[in-house]
Amino acid sequence: MLSVFIRLFILFALLALVKPPRLLTTLGAPQAVQTRRPIAAMHTRFTEEAEEWKMKRGLQMLREMGVTTIVEFFPWAYYEPSKGQFDWRSAERVIAHANQQGLRVIARLGLPPAWAQTKHKDCRLQNTDCQVSPTYLPNEAYVDFAEFAAAFAAHFRGRVGQVILWNEPNLSNEWGLRPVDAAGYAELVALAYPVIKRANPDVGVLIGALAPTLEPIGSAQGLNDLIYLEQFYEKLKLEKEKLKKASNSPFSIFHFKFYDGIAVHAYGRSAPPDEPPARDRINYRRTELVRELMLQNGDADLPIFITEAGWNDDPNWVFGVTPAQRIRYTLEAWDYAQAHWPYVQSVAMWVFKEPRPARGYRDHFTFVTPSLDPLPIYDEVKQANQAIHR
Repeated sequence: MLSVFIRLFILFALLALVKPPRLLTTLGAPQAVQTRRPIAAMHTRFTEEAEEWKMKRGLQMLREMGVTTIVEFFPWAYYEPSKGQFDWRSAERVIAHANQQGLRVIARLGLPPAWAQTKHKDCRLQNTDCQVSPTYLPNEAYVDFAEFAAAFAAHFRGRVGQVILWNEPNLSNEWGLRPVDAAGYAELVALAYPVIKRANPDVGVLIGALAPTLEPIGSAQGLNDLIYLEQFYEKLKLEKEKLKKASNSPFSIFHFKFYDGIAVHAYGRSAPPDEPPARDRINYRRTELVRELMLQNGDADLPIFITEAGWNDDPNWVFGVTPAQRIRYTLEAWDYAQAHWPYVQSVAMWVFKEPRPARGYRDHFTFVTPSLDPLPIYDEVKQANQAIHR
């Protein structure tokens, strides 16, 4: 009897040492998106996906869904762990598989590494690491962010179409848990743009990704996106005037560019996508109010990229809609943009999937489960986008 237990123990010990072969994931043949809604895009979260096969399958599902473009977050902290030392391997996987599926890539850049955050003068004086928000970027590290963005754009030249400088800077939690600062963000943009364009003249540099909010001036949470954009424009005019004087240029101040387009977030909440815009309302067509400000400030020739949009079908959420409404509003939002907004290049819905269950209302923004099981909205959108090819 004892020998049987010994044999079993040895067997289990040996099995514990045996590792299954690593699943080899190859790119496969290049694919092309077939869709009746070329404006359709999706915000994805594949940088956090550990399993490459799942990344490949998810991007394949997006192509089959009729999506042409993805917006993906590429955190600075992941790729430059120490100054000037870059490791692009995880970003390479996402971008290579997306390109192979025929998907265009818009890269959202942010989340500074710890070494950049400790450049703040107070941290240096304390000679210790600062315990700060993950989104905190001191002014002293603006140059470092510009150099990272330029290195990213140069490395992925021809494979990434646009880069977004930061995300929702008009919200305090995205601006390092500090009072938001449109002038400070404008300084960051003015510094980064020429550095990026020297590294890769072909990449489009997008600003904003402003969060739609009605927060008033002085709020600890953030600032109304329209007011923030007005303040941003005022600061940029001063920056352009400085350049004009320095260069002795006879041209208008609008001769000097600092970005190639504006990224906008356009959530519908509980309203249908065709509800008219108003300064005191958050809805999908608030995008038109952003466009009005662009026209007033000489940006008529620049496009808008909607990098987050969508509806939520959690029955317990205050802004929730029914699952049927969410499907209909999603399709109608893309159709409305294609029919009425020639200046909008793509509309990315938030979010294809979460890396893991959020166990709350955030799960009801998704199109598939974390394990890639299609939700009803995925199947309906896929069928509608491919209807022309049946």
